[in-house]
Amino acid sequence: MASADRSGAPATRARVSDRLPDFPWDTIAGAKARAAAHPGGIVDLSVGTPVDPVDPVIREALVSVAEVPGYPATYGTPELRAAAVAALDRRFGISGIDQAAVLPVIGTKELIAGLPRLLGLGSVDLVVIPEVAYPTYEVGALLAGARVLRADGMTRVGPENPALIYLNSPSNPTGRVLGVDHLRKVVAFARERGAIVASDECYLGLSWDAEPVSILDPRVCEGDHTGLLAIHSLSKTSNLASYRAGFVTGDQDLVRELLEVRKHAGMIVPLPIQAAMTAALSHDEHESRQRERYRVRRDVLRKALEDNGFRIDHSEAGLYLWATRGENCRTTLDWLAERGILAAPGDFYGPTGGEHVRIGLTATDERIASAAERLSD
Repeated sequence: MASADRSGAPATRARVSDRLPDFPWDTIAGAKARAAAHPGGIVDLSVGTPVDPVDPVIREALVSVAEVPGYPATYGTPELRAAAVAALDRRFGISGIDQAAVLPVIGTKELIAGLPRLLGLGSVDLVVIPEVAYPTYEVGALLAGARVLRADGMTRVGPENPALIYLNSPSNPTGRVLGVDHLRKVVAFARERGAIVASDECYLGLSWDAEPVSILDPRVCEGDHTGLLAIHSLSKTSNLASYRAGFVTGDQDLVRELLEVRKHAGMIVPLPIQAAMTAALSHDEHESRQRERYRVRRDVLRKALEDNGFRIDHSEAGLYLWATRGENCRTTLDWLAERGILAAPGDFYGPTGGEHVRIGLTATDERIASAAERLSD
């Protein structure tokens, strides 16, 4: 029953959804319809969703525990945590992680959207996000009722002590890679102000023109993970978007805090998914093959875009090309839609993205080739 105010009238319930902006993809329905009307069909490069098959070694691992009936552990199997630690060391040179500091999550978007609430942040707290950013950083802060500041340089934060600072390198949408010196400065600033740094590193394995570095890299933090969280996804180079498979690691005390809350809330990665994650983290061959697929697609698209009036900014790593024709992004969106190509407008990601579009590499070779041909029309 609804509560009532002193006049006896039912109180109006505040809806959480009222805190949130419009869902960005709802705003491009018209462009999507125009692109879909192209005689050759749509080439949808707007969403970074994998299109290539899941490797058999991962699928076999998924099935291997399909008959297990009991509840899985929130903190993951020992095999999963060991595989994550080994993979981070082997693939990225991130050493010194204790297995107890690894926590599987139900996709990294879920973690990012809930992280401010899981950490107990509220209206008195400030969350700093990149100026051009994955929208869920802002959404997570708004869901917690926290305040949001877009700032790439810590000097823009001013005298206030933020509670949480999000980093994303390689960036979605821009593909920008933050260097060791930049990351060291952010870590030093955060520790001076008592802030937690959450580094979204889901594109770390997709480097093209620069070396991405983890916030947990010894060159950045000198082996001290205090106040640092690194968020990793298996959606990209392992094609596990449908599995909702990711994990967070770093400061063992913070990970333990997240674990305790998630245990109470029943936020558990299913056991078959944990087995699949273990296989994906234990085998590098499938990841190397997928990276090469994206490299080839990137080369085709980049050349076609640059040959037809686009400038590519940043894009040193990741799954996207950050492209501009020097005009409003919605004008570019319409130009592409007329050719049957759907991109993501840059204003999805912040006010300073208004002249760019994000063009994904996540389409089949045939669709990428078709997009390249259409760009010349």
